[in-house]
Amino acid sequence: MTGDAVVLGLQPARLPSRALAIVIDLVVVWTVYLMVALGLAVATASLDDAAIAAVSVATFLLILVGLPIAVETLSHGRSLGKLACGLRVVRDDGGPIRFRHALVRGAVGMVEILMTFGVVACIASLVSARGRRIGDVLAGTLVVRERVPSASRAMGVPPPPPWLIGRFAQLDLSNVPDELWLAIRQYLMRMRQLDPAVSGSMAGRLAADVAGRTGAPVPQGVPPAEYLAAVVYERQSREARRTLGAGGAGSSHVPVGGVAAAAEKSARRPAAPAGQAAPEAGAGAEKSPTTGFAPPA
Repeated sequence: MTGDAVVLGLQPARLPSRALAIVIDLVVVWTVYLMVALGLAVATASLDDAAIAAVSVATFLLILVGLPIAVETLSHGRSLGKLACGLRVVRDDGGPIRFRHALVRGAVGMVEILMTFGVVACIASLVSARGRRIGDVLAGTLVVRERVPSASRAMGVPPPPPWLIGRFAQLDLSNVPDELWLAIRQYLMRMRQLDPAVSGSMAGRLAADVAGRTGAPVPQGVPPAEYLAAVVYERQSREARRTLGAGGAGSSHVPVGGVAAAAEKSARRPAAPAGQAAPEAGAGAEKSPTTGFAPPA
């Protein structure tokens, strides 16, 4: 869970996909190691046994341990195997990993993967609720699935209408409890199966609960079901940006659909007569004190 009480929506990677990614990484790393070791064996043939042993140990550590650490650090958790399997290493709070996280994972991975042939890592992943190995626990990291369908589609939640996308970017969602989010999602997934009167009543109650938690009333002219879908979409957009590192703190990113809708609406507004000031956008419409939202004319 993030600092804004937003549960990360990305799915933790399980043992099969992680094992495949590790196998791909090991094949690449061992190929590089054998090629470099063969070249160094030819280049150091004239040295004594102690020097050859020192070079061999240094080569082993630099390539089999140092190379994966460098790749994970520079790629922010995407090694070749993870990139091929659609996985990524992130911190527990959803942010990108840094050198110290990759260093701990690589150092512990030398024992639980290389020296035990992956047996310890497999057991730890099976025991862990989120599929983490010992290196992940010590480093405070988590391997997640990066290539997954959008949260709305994966859960069967209908998307909001385009003119509502991005309109609640300033809404404070930190006080909305997880139980209420779960109830909203369950309603949105099943609202087409309910009687229209029952569905409208449930949507109204849920929208009122969200408005009470956020401190901003439901905008006039917006059906409660569409309001709920737009708020869920905004929450999922925030957690995706936070998890993937697409936006920094205080980001005011607005989805493309919201920008396009606003531009289209602005283009349709008639020009003011000569000598008369242009009317302000949304004049006469009631605005939410928190979101500044005004329904379309």
